[in-house]
Amino acid sequence: MNQPLPLSTPGRNLIRLTLIRGIAWTGFLLSIIIGTEILKIHLLAVPLIMIIIVMAALNMLTWWRLGLPYRVTDSEYLFHLLADVIGLSLFFYYSGGANNPFISYFLVPLTISAATLPWIFTWIIAAAVLSSYTFLMQFYIAVPELSHTGVGINLHLLGMWLNFLLSTGLITTFVFKMAHTLRHREKMLGEVREQVLRDEQILAVATQAAGTAHELGTPLSTLAVMLKDISRDYPDDQLLQEDLALMREQVDRCKDKLQLLTQQAEINRVTRTPVCDFIAPIIEDWQVLRPDVHFSLSCDNDLPMPLLERDKTLEQALLNLLNNAADVSPERVDISVRWDDYECVIRIRDYGPGIDPDVAARLGEAFVSTKEEGMGIGLFLTHATINRFQGTVRLYSLNSDTAVNGKANYGPGNSRVSGTNQASGNKQTESGTLTEVTLPVIPATNHQDNCSAIQQEDSDHEPAKPE
Repeated sequence: MNQPLPLSTPGRNLIRLTLIRGIAWTGFLLSIIIGTEILKIHLLAVPLIMIIIVMAALNMLTWWRLGLPYRVTDSEYLFHLLADVIGLSLFFYYSGGANNPFISYFLVPLTISAATLPWIFTWIIAAAVLSSYTFLMQFYIAVPELSHTGVGINLHLLGMWLNFLLSTGLITTFVFKMAHTLRHREKMLGEVREQVLRDEQILAVATQAAGTAHELGTPLSTLAVMLKDISRDYPDDQLLQEDLALMREQVDRCKDKLQLLTQQAEINRVTRTPVCDFIAPIIEDWQVLRPDVHFSLSCDNDLPMPLLERDKTLEQALLNLLNNAADVSPERVDISVRWDDYECVIRIRDYGPGIDPDVAARLGEAFVSTKEEGMGIGLFLTHATINRFQGTVRLYSLNSDTAVNGKANYGPGNSRVSGTNQASGNKQTESGTLTEVTLPVIPATNHQDNCSAIQQEDSDHEPAKPE
């Protein structure tokens, strides 16, 4: 079924329909009273009033139903419109059929359907009103004051029917299209508002990060001086010297990162890089930051290595995902890189406890984290960055085989990597999380594979086995 984008809830539409029904049938009741008492038209008042009473009862039942805590569906809304068509058909049957001057009211439920219901439901209403109109041209209780005789009058009725047919077709087609366009515009405006809100959140985080980077310069310099002093005071303690060397390396790296942060804030250009030339430096930096993590890297591919559009923010986004995996599974992280002519897929497999379903549904939003001490900023910025490069992030909780799609969306090529298929293809006995990053690529040839140059040693200084 071609389901339209929601302009408003079916419950709100049903409230409006109930009000319209009440007004319309009150008008029909007044027309019967005026017709019989003032204009002296020979109408069958009893069956007509009985029909109005039934429709009034339906209206009261609808008001009662709207007070129930149950969602109104499109199918229920269709039922109410069909009930209106049936009530109108019976009313016109006892009041002159197609000769009744109010026969064109059939267009009202059709217009409501075209503006609020899916395409197939609108055609059901169109078929119902056309069938009723055609039936009432031949079968009805005649009203002498409304009856027409002669060939000219028959041609007049035929013209009315053809006009009704044309109006039905136009309303069904064009009103639905216009309503669908309005729904689409509302959806686009909602997405723009969401993007503006996200940009404001990112700007707030970036402003705070800039201030923090400025404030961290002094304590890092103090730490570097203290580490040098301690190293000079204990030159004979070899174990301490090794720890101090590691601490100095980490402090120097933090200082370098802060300097790069201020430089890249001014110039952050997007460049095209072979896939493995993009992956290799990130893995090397990650090794320095997380020397305790044991990982395996698989980067085997027979296809020519494509180019990838990247900047420093994309590197940081991937580094965030690697750190998340290392936080929950430092003893083992599996990394694989695959590509084809359309996209590059980077999979990061950890062996932690997996993702809680309640948290998983909100991942990628600001300040939502999978860690008790986490602030939720890393995943939020990661999703925003990969989304900017037209990529996707998918998280698979392997202990429940449930795929959780990120906020990022990659358009035409996204169907090439199906979230459901990938989840089912990565079932494992251990729990954990599979993070899958998909990025669009530019086909290229003759690039050396640098991923294979990366090695990771475990605690015994033996290379980790690849996947």
